[in-house]
Amino acid sequence: MTAFRPRPFLRGGHLQTLLGYWSRRRLRWPFATEDVVVDAAGGVRLLVRASWQQDRAARPTVVLVHGLGGDDRSTYSIATGRLAWDQGWNVVRMNMRGAGESEAVCARLYHAGVDTDLLAVLEAVAARTPRLAPVGFSLGANLVLLTLGRQAARIPSGVFAAAAVSPPLDLSACADALRRALGGAYERRYVRDLQRAYRRRQALLPDLYAADRERPVRTIREYDDVITAHYGGFRDAADYYTRSSAGPLLVKIERPTLILAAEDDPMIPGDSVARWPLPSSGLVRREMLPTGGHVGFVAPTGAPGRFWAAERVMEFLAIAGR
Repeated sequence: MTAFRPRPFLRGGHLQTLLGYWSRRRLRWPFATEDVVVDAAGGVRLLVRASWQQDRAARPTVVLVHGLGGDDRSTYSIATGRLAWDQGWNVVRMNMRGAGESEAVCARLYHAGVDTDLLAVLEAVAARTPRLAPVGFSLGANLVLLTLGRQAARIPSGVFAAAAVSPPLDLSACADALRRALGGAYERRYVRDLQRAYRRRQALLPDLYAADRERPVRTIREYDDVITAHYGGFRDAADYYTRSSAGPLLVKIERPTLILAAEDDPMIPGDSVARWPLPSSGLVRREMLPTGGHVGFVAPTGAPGRFWAAERVMEFLAIAGR
């Protein structure tokens, strides 16, 4: 594949981040889909959308995990899934609990540490196809790495590799970076989306979620203090960040894994990705590019939406699966 070489005038963290959205905004999933409901721990039910090749048992499966505010329709997942499909893979697009149309199945709140949810999905997919690889983006990338590290002994044997694009491996550092980035513009958008999502869940589950609890929230850290920690079983945001950040667990990963990030990511400080030790086995590969933004990686590529990261991920998985 070609190296990541964006046009000289298309470099820069904010520009790459925004171009990623703009270049992929019209992507949709065009292939036949089977809706599969997966039962996870604690009464959680998860909606995953599977597209199977005709000889699915003979094909590997990529399991795509979206980021904060996303769902199975997130265009970085669509771009990667379409490339994988064209290369002969089965494609499973996971919705975290309550995300997107899965709200009708289970309107619970998700967060960065729900590793038992992803584990349940991997087990369900492994029962249908023998070889699979999870790929996460942003918050979903942290969840993939966290699950591989914390649940290493329980990962299905069919999981042969994984990839994580723009992972927030230190959630506290990323909350601080989000506060500073672009004068808080990214954070304000995320907070508005989170508040709307909370109100929908509160309307569906009024006995579980208190009305108006989200109203005073102005930052991601405040949201995680008031909402995520309160309903997720953490003392506060600091406790949630400590227990749900995948960085310290990278050394426990036992599968070939690609970590792909950009040094100019406006939401994820480069040091928060680069400083964690990797397992001595050499199975985990960390690639830090000088530019690419947050899940941007816009450059000439064969992947839809000019999403170069999708091509790099699929190349890595193909080599790992040989």
